[in-house]
Amino acid sequence: MQTYMKSIILSFIILLTFSSFSSLGDEVKDDKFIVVLDAGHGGKDPGRPTKNGYKEKDIALKIVLKIGKELSKHPDIKVVYTRSTDKFIELKERGRIANKANADLFVSVHCNAWHTSQPNGTETYVLGLHRNRTNFEVAKAENSVIFLEDDYEKNYEGFDPNSPEAAIGLTLAQEEYLDQSILLASLVQKNFTNKLKRKDRGVHQAGFVVLHQTVMPSILVETGFITNKSEGAFLNSKGGQTKIAKSVADAILEYKNSLYQDNDLLLIDDVSVTDKSTDADALNFKDVTFKVQIAASSKALEPKPYNFKGLKNIIRIKNGNMYKYLYGNTSNYDEVKKLKGEAEEKGYTSCFIVAYKNGEKIALQKALKSQSN
Repeated sequence: MQTYMKSIILSFIILLTFSSFSSLGDEVKDDKFIVVLDAGHGGKDPGRPTKNGYKEKDIALKIVLKIGKELSKHPDIKVVYTRSTDKFIELKERGRIANKANADLFVSVHCNAWHTSQPNGTETYVLGLHRNRTNFEVAKAENSVIFLEDDYEKNYEGFDPNSPEAAIGLTLAQEEYLDQSILLASLVQKNFTNKLKRKDRGVHQAGFVVLHQTVMPSILVETGFITNKSEGAFLNSKGGQTKIAKSVADAILEYKNSLYQDNDLLLIDDVSVTDKSTDADALNFKDVTFKVQIAASSKALEPKPYNFKGLKNIIRIKNGNMYKYLYGNTSNYDEVKKLKGEAEEKGYTSCFIVAYKNGEKIALQKALKSQSN
């Protein structure tokens, strides 16, 4: 009997050990760039009905699978689907899938609908407050799926999709990723407009529950109006779906490439500048100016303190369709690290140091190697 009990205890210990390894494995970040693709609706939730018989859930799924196919051509990208079949997935579960995957991006794909008129065009959303009634109505329609979920009041702590005020609490968790989300959304809209010649309805902020559930840059793409006769036919066609998918995939790749450039700079930030001296002069760099990039936006904001949480000495630089906002101006590396800390204290937790030489942006690593006493 004693031997039997020892065997049970030993088996239990082994089980706990393997369970611990399994849990640790879930938390380890994959070396690849992870994109979670979310096909809106599914299963018992068909999405927005149309008199033409188009089903939003089917169109969204076909587009998402095509986006995934395009991205999977790149060996350094890993694609994760919230659903790959006609299956109902709760909104909180979609976010959980992305968070568990330690994703770098979350992209939710939908179709728009408007039954009182015949609007057309594409628009992309990031999480934020409803800036107008139209944004609220779009978010309300997408959020209403929670009423199909079991225990939705418990799962969403009484969130009411029909209340504009309820969205205020949703914005806080995604604030850290807002700049990245806006950048990706802008790239998606640029491709839709320039490559597909679709009407550009812009980048907007609204309180989408599915975006609130994620802890990474996240966007929701309204690929067009299935209630519009011509646009609905385009979205329901194989050719239209392929073009939409290619535009979104290309935007993700462009975002990834720009992000990796910034990460290369960011990785150097904590590296010791010199092993030879701790003298203050060793931190000064000839002909090099350091700044802190605190934000990127598709909007041209005035570089005034009231737009940047009280921070002064802000400059605005246009880069393509985006505006970058830089804080500070110094040739001392120790000083720019302090400026970065000040920006982080103001809430710009994703800010990073950039370097310029003779007015041209250079890699931070190259700037540090140019050090001279």
